[in-house]
Amino acid sequence: MKPGKSGYGRPVDFSRGCVDMSHGAGGRAMAQLIEELFVQAFDNEWLRQMNDQACFAVLAGRMVISTDSHVVSPLFFPGGDIGSLSVHGTINDVAMSGARPLYLAAGFILEEGFPLADLKRIVASMADAAQQAGVAVITGDTKVVERGKGDGVFINTTGVGVVPPGVEISGDRARPGDRVLVSGTMGDHGVAIMSFRENLSFGTGIRSDSAALHGLVAAMLQAVPGIRCLRDPTRGGLAATLNEFARQSGVGFRLAEAAIPLRPQVSAACELLGLDPLYVANEGKLVAVCAPQDAGRLLAAMRAHPLGRDAAEIGEVVEDARHFVQMRTAFGGTRMVDWLAGEQLPRIC
Repeated sequence: MKPGKSGYGRPVDFSRGCVDMSHGAGGRAMAQLIEELFVQAFDNEWLRQMNDQACFAVLAGRMVISTDSHVVSPLFFPGGDIGSLSVHGTINDVAMSGARPLYLAAGFILEEGFPLADLKRIVASMADAAQQAGVAVITGDTKVVERGKGDGVFINTTGVGVVPPGVEISGDRARPGDRVLVSGTMGDHGVAIMSFRENLSFGTGIRSDSAALHGLVAAMLQAVPGIRCLRDPTRGGLAATLNEFARQSGVGFRLAEAAIPLRPQVSAACELLGLDPLYVANEGKLVAVCAPQDAGRLLAAMRAHPLGRDAAEIGEVVEDARHFVQMRTAFGGTRMVDWLAGEQLPRIC
């Protein structure tokens, strides 16, 4: 479907127009925006039916569903934007069960006055991210709120996938003696957002690591079908993820600070901004827990994939009735890696 061919007369002016209340009122303007922007960008057999729902075939196996709301500020940042982030974030949540992501639903909350050119750019980024991931956006919703009652655009995405037979991955499966691996450098996404916000430069540009991880997960499962736990360390970073695992599995963790991969510019930015990189969000990295005899094979499989080339083994699971996460520091001491009481970085995913 091409702009101006939707049967609504004059096409939407995406170069100069802005979102207004009529775009969420359920009338002609809303239908035209949907057809000339969303249907054209996400074009597939399900959307073309123009129903209030999508009907799709269910594959054999256990189905997985996850939903996430994205409120990042700024909307555009080095390495991505809220559009690609909304696709990657939900695909990754589905993939952390070992599932193959299949479909996405998308809900948009738009603020009155938001530039249509920016909306078109965001939707195009979403469409490109979904196409590269091989996942179709098959249904959605659009709402418009009055000026001053939003922040440009919020996006909710829901993902559906299927887990292959024999795969059992969950946060409650870590056992003492297991090894902890990460797929790459920590803190890239959160520091990219904050550096861009604060107009900071660190010689080499810091970019978000936002990426869809299901291909990496598939390669990991091919090498080690018995992976115990997987999670993408988004809000709260590596620290929150390991504390979640510790509570779910009833164990503790012991990390080695020197083994945790960090980009020098991320370390410098964290020092300047007073941040702890262990608590900074990532959007294209994962944490894996596996049996000790599988760690070498799993690490090799991760490093053989483009999204895991900086993978590292960073610690082990230990018996601990207190469920503490502790880290051996570069100076030879030990520190607690506890939950944060609040947020280091607001609105980053």
